[in-house]
Amino acid sequence: MKIKTLKNFSVTILTISLFFATSTNASEIRLGMSEKQQYIENKIYNTLHPASDFKPYKFEAPEGWTLETLTLNNVGVERLKAEHPKTTRIILQLHGGGYTNGLTEGHRLLGAKQGMLIGAAEVYYVHYRLAPKNVYPAALEDAVAVYKELLSSGIKPEKIVVIGDSAGGNLALELSLYLKEKGISQPAALALISPWGTFEQNAPLRVKNISRDLVLGSKGFPLYQEVQVRKPSYAGNMELNDPKLSPIYADLRGLPPMLIQLGGYELFVDDGLSLINRALSDDVEATLTSYPGMPHDFPLLLPELHETELSLKEFRDFVERYL
Repeated sequence: MKIKTLKNFSVTILTISLFFATSTNASEIRLGMSEKQQYIENKIYNTLHPASDFKPYKFEAPEGWTLETLTLNNVGVERLKAEHPKTTRIILQLHGGGYTNGLTEGHRLLGAKQGMLIGAAEVYYVHYRLAPKNVYPAALEDAVAVYKELLSSGIKPEKIVVIGDSAGGNLALELSLYLKEKGISQPAALALISPWGTFEQNAPLRVKNISRDLVLGSKGFPLYQEVQVRKPSYAGNMELNDPKLSPIYADLRGLPPMLIQLGGYELFVDDGLSLINRALSDDVEATLTSYPGMPHDFPLLLPELHETELSLKEFRDFVERYL
């Protein structure tokens, strides 16, 4: 563990080995590096090329929770609600998918796990408008509308943690920047999984990790074309280095504490490093954790692996510090 202190705040960059911690979850899978890469490659291939008898996963609300669909400020939302909540904490989830793909069953599952871990009262999943039909600022407008409605309903901002993976991490940051600009109270914390920090495509590890990132790289999901080859459709006519698209260039002063979780082999490693350097230079408390050998968005796509269990525990501890 290496700790770097800058302007009275600290960043912890953790390199977590498979032997770093034990777990009470006997169902999680622990693999050595080479076995792990083969397992991930096989799973991603089978995801993209399902067998004829494949039955897709269907999320069901856990026992003691109810899932309902509603509209908040004209934005479609799903709310997972605890029947007997342990706290008044609220999760606002902004899903990933390159701004072109909608909410998945995996996002519902991840939000439920996170909600149960922190004893949340409610988890809100936002169905924001998607590109290419809807370009910037459509998704941001929808996220803002939902956040404002939560505050109007009496939910305290200091009880909200905003979670975003990939493009959702980008959106979470842009939401927080908008709130700062408009003088609206910030959430208590931001939890960012593999955040898309810049729409630019020339960062060194965007090239080096193309073959190693088995999810977002050229061997993985089709979203590789959206984030690394052609101009991202959500950008519309905007410049790719505009801080409204690329928060690594924004003034982050005044934003809440943030947790950044990365896969060591993913395309967005440089995004995360640039983001935490910017956060620390702007006096934002931030922690970045890199999980060796893991691809983009692994807590979402590889829930069975030991590294995902570790990332969820880190998220729980992060929330305990700030909410």
